[in-house]
Amino acid sequence: MGRARGVPVLRLRPRSARLCRQQPGKCARKPRLRLRVPAPRAMALLQPSRLLGAATSRRACLAPAAARSSSWWSHVEMGPPDPILGVTEAFRRDTNTKKMNLGVGAYRDDNGKPYVLNCVRKAEAQIAAKKMDKEYLPIAGLAEFNKASAELALGETSEVIKNGRYVTVQSISGTGSLRIGANFLQRFFKSSHDVYLPKPSWGNHTPIFRDAGLQLQAYRYYDPKTCGFDFSGALDDISKIPEKSIILFHACAHNPTGVDPRPEQWKELASVVKKRNLFVFFDMAYQGFASGDINRDAWAVRHFIEQGINIVLSQSYAKNMGLYGERVGAFTVICSDAEEAKRVESQLKILIRPMYSNPPINGARIASTILNSPDLRKEWLGEVKGMADRIIGMRTQLVSNLKKEGSSYNWQHITDQIGMFCFTGLKPEQVERLTKEFSIYMTKDGRISVAGVTSGNVGYLAHAIYQVTK
Repeated sequence: MGRARGVPVLRLRPRSARLCRQQPGKCARKPRLRLRVPAPRAMALLQPSRLLGAATSRRACLAPAAARSSSWWSHVEMGPPDPILGVTEAFRRDTNTKKMNLGVGAYRDDNGKPYVLNCVRKAEAQIAAKKMDKEYLPIAGLAEFNKASAELALGETSEVIKNGRYVTVQSISGTGSLRIGANFLQRFFKSSHDVYLPKPSWGNHTPIFRDAGLQLQAYRYYDPKTCGFDFSGALDDISKIPEKSIILFHACAHNPTGVDPRPEQWKELASVVKKRNLFVFFDMAYQGFASGDINRDAWAVRHFIEQGINIVLSQSYAKNMGLYGERVGAFTVICSDAEEAKRVESQLKILIRPMYSNPPINGARIASTILNSPDLRKEWLGEVKGMADRIIGMRTQLVSNLKKEGSSYNWQHITDQIGMFCFTGLKPEQVERLTKEFSIYMTKDGRISVAGVTSGNVGYLAHAIYQVTK
C-alpha cells in the first residue's frame, strides 16, 4: 500500500536487533525490523485516524475536478427554457392580486378554475361500477375507442368508414399521434421527406417532425398586417411546393393564431393540393371546441377526403373533453382499400411497439364511454359547445371593453379568430409593459389564451391593453 506524502515514516528497531549486533553468536538469524524511538509529534502523526484523514483529504480535493472531467455527460449543455413554462413560473412568483396568466393552453371556467366536464364524471362512475381489470391494451389501443374516433372525425356515414378503407390507432394524446404519423411517413413515404408547415405553427410541430428524421419547410399562412389569414400568400406558396411533398394543415382553431380559412378558401386550397399531388397531414386538436359544432370543425377534413385526397389525421381529446392529463388521442390513415388498411395497420403496430408498447387504458375508456353512450354523448356535445361559447363570448367582451376604453384601433381580428388562442397583434415591448405594469402574462409574440379571460377580469385586461397601445 502506498505511503501518504508528507507523513514521517519511522523505521522500528526492536531490542533483539541490537543484541544481535552486539553478540552475533547468540543471534540465529538477522533481524527483520530496526527499532528507533520516534518523537512524540511523529507518533501522533502515525495514528491511523491521522493517516486516513490525510489521504482522504487529498482525494476530496481532487474529486470534483476528476468527476467533471470523467463524467459521461460533461458535454451536455443546458437547454433553453420552455417559453410557456417560463410565463407560468413568473406568474406564480407575482404577488399582484390582479395578475393574469394568459399563456396556459388549458380551458378555465368563468371563475378561472380548471373544469372537469359532468359527462366525464359520469363516465368515470360507470367505469368504476363495472370494476374492470387493468390489463394491457392491444398495441393499437381500445378498439371501440378507435372506431368512435374515426366516426367522430370522418362522420358516421362516411364512405371511408363503410368500406373499411382506414385504420385508426390509439395514441398518447395529440403529440403522440403526430409522432406516430411522423415516424410512419419517415419510414414508408418514399416520395419526399419534406414537410411544409404553416408559418407560424404549433411550436411542438417542428421538433416532432425533425426528430423523426423529416425536413421542415414552411408556407405563408398568417398576415401580421391584418392579423388574419394570408390566403393569397398561402395559395402562391402551396402552388410552388414540389409534387408529392407533405403538407400539414390545422383542421380548425389554428394554434397559435386562431386564424382559420373559410369554407370557400378550404375548397381552393384542396384544389391546389390535389393539382400538385401533395400528401396532406391534418392535425385536429380542437374538434367541437373551436365553434361548438363537431361537424363544422371537421368540415375541412371531410371535404379533402370527398375530393379524393387520402389524408392522415391526428386527433386529441385534451381540449374538447378536458382529458388533458389522461393523454387520449388517435391517429388515422385513409387508404385505397381495406386490404391496404390492414397492411398499414400491421406496420403502425410495429412502430408503436418499441415506442411505448401499448397506450394507457383509463382515458380511452372515458372517451369511448362518452362517444358510445347516447345520453353521455348528447351531454358532451352540450358541454363542449358551452366551453366554445364562453371563449367566443370573452372575445366579444374584450373588443367591447377596448372600445369603451376609447381605443381607436380596429380589434375585429379578435372576434374573427377562433378557438382557445388569439394573436392580439401586440408588439414585444407592449407585452413587456403589460407584464411589468399590470402583471398580465403572455408569450412575447402577443398570443393569449382566451380561456384565461373571465367576466371578472376582461375589463382589467382591456384597460391594460389600451394603456400600452394608445
